Amino acid sequence: MAMLSFEQKYRVRGGTLIGGDLFDFWVGPLYVGFFGVTTIFFSLLGTSLILWGAALGPTWNVWRISIAPPDLSYGLAFAPLKAGGLWQLITICALGAFVSWALRQAEIARKLGMGLHIPLAYSVAIFAYFSLVVVRPVLMGAWGYGFPYGIMSHLDWVSNTGYQYLHFHYNPAHMIAVSFFFTNALALGLHGSLVLSAANPQKGQPVKTPEHENVFFRDLIGYSIGTLGIHRLGLFLALSAALWSAVCIIISGPFWTRGWPEWWGWWLNLPIWK
Repeated sequence: MAMLSFEQKYRVRGGTLIGGDLFDFWVGPLYVGFFGVTTIFFSLLGTSLILWGAALGPTWNVWRISIAPPDLSYGLAFAPLKAGGLWQLITICALGAFVSWALRQAEIARKLGMGLHIPLAYSVAIFAYFSLVVVRPVLMGAWGYGFPYGIMSHLDWVSNTGYQYLHFHYNPAHMIAVSFFFTNALALGLHGSLVLSAANPQKGQPVKTPEHENVFFRDLIGYSIGTLGIHRLGLFLALSAALWSAVCIIISGPFWTRGWPEWWGWWLNLPIWK
């Protein structure tokens, strides 16, 4: 019932990017649109291809199912379906579904008359995936450098790629990305705990207001970023983590081929240490 009270406000015509009124329709409370249709198409096709790849064997163990990219010998060419071609088609479907969903978000934002910060934020996550399966393989000259689609095989790929550059945590972009990930978790953890403590006071006490929340952090750390500011900070930290994680893998291989500890030779050779 709560949704019905404001549904008329956002269920408006227009704001579509493609298709006009032809695809401007809803299924229950969910807006579909042209890009909703393409999202469904790519999702179903990609999922079907994954199931087909699993049916080719050798196992139905959900932990062990893996769709591998083509062998490095194929370079950037199309491979036969059973030799990596499935991986290529699934990658196309995944990108089609992700981009379609972001454009659907853009259409909803246009309907509501709000900014495009939600689809833009989601696009950063898409770029992180795109950098792994397209940008880095293209820069290195073979689709085989992409990661396989599978739970254990994906984890093995992450581990092997890290050991390939000795101590991957010495990658400076990796350091920055991890710092942003942890800081984002800390900032939003502090925010969430503050909201819960304000909205769930002890028995007999009134629910606290944002003024109480601001005073708490001013007293605790000397500064309160405010209710709007904490969400802007969380957005900045999250997007920065995703961007720098994409950078850390793109530069590993195409631009740096040795162990990452060697990169810090410039630091050890600074005159101040002598």
